[in-house]
Amino acid sequence: MATLIAPANSSPVEDAEAIRKAVHGWGADEKKIISIIGHRNAVQRKLIRQTYEETYQEDMIKRFESELHGNFEKAMFRWVLDPFDRDAVLANVALKESNPDYHVIVELSCIYSPEELLAVKRVYQARYHHCLEEDLASHIFGDLGKFLVALAGVYRYDGGEIDPRLAKSEAGVLHNAIKDKNHEEITRIVGTRSKAQLIATFNCYKDEYGASITKHLVNGPANPYSAAVSTAVRCIKDPKKYYEKLLRDALHNHGIDENALTRVIVTRAEKDLKDIKELYYKRNSVTLDHAVAKETSGDYEAFLLTLLGKED
Repeated sequence: MATLIAPANSSPVEDAEAIRKAVHGWGADEKKIISIIGHRNAVQRKLIRQTYEETYQEDMIKRFESELHGNFEKAMFRWVLDPFDRDAVLANVALKESNPDYHVIVELSCIYSPEELLAVKRVYQARYHHCLEEDLASHIFGDLGKFLVALAGVYRYDGGEIDPRLAKSEAGVLHNAIKDKNHEEITRIVGTRSKAQLIATFNCYKDEYGASITKHLVNGPANPYSAAVSTAVRCIKDPKKYYEKLLRDALHNHGIDENALTRVIVTRAEKDLKDIKELYYKRNSVTLDHAVAKETSGDYEAFLLTLLGKED
């Protein structure tokens, strides 16, 4: 369930006018911007952007970029974009980092439906004039690069049918491949099978070998390939549990990871953030709202808490 609290009916004309007033004058009225944009769904936000541009001959996003600052500006920019456009931007930003972050690519490839992934890739091409796989191959090399290109390039079968014999057989193949560091076989299986088939294979693996596949993947010298495969397995098996762990690490691992924190809240607020919040509370005995309020401040804190469903 979503955490976003948005009115059923809102006027894009009135919203655009209020935002125009909030960004013109002596400094931006951040509270006003949050009170409007933080309570509008994707369709409503798109209408506000269009109305603002038609009425004032000015790009609302560019105005936000010039008036807002820091983590608040970054979070607001991501929220205001159309969802698939936002995902394309997140993927591109992750790849352009000095140490590219594979998590975004794995999330898109292993949590999104095949149609959603295709939509993100279409927007990516239109925006950057390259395909996502091409940029992956030119920024991330070796077996990790091949794995991510395989994930991003596949259009997985999305049905629920499984082949139990294949699951048992490929659990064995994966076990041997992890032992022998045969990355090609791991990439072939994780990069092509349907999610339902892979979940059956991961379950067989645990039954057969007494430990989850992720335990065996990370049970050796740390390397980016095994870490990425482990992330893919967790995303396929239980996306909400994956996101809860991502938030926990973002808030508690030697300083806050604002990129991960913003990404999860902004991308899941209209989907399943309520369920992720419940998982977070069960796991940590503290509410996600409380943890966010403790680790963030100012307009950034106020905006994240609004998306988390905090009433004004």
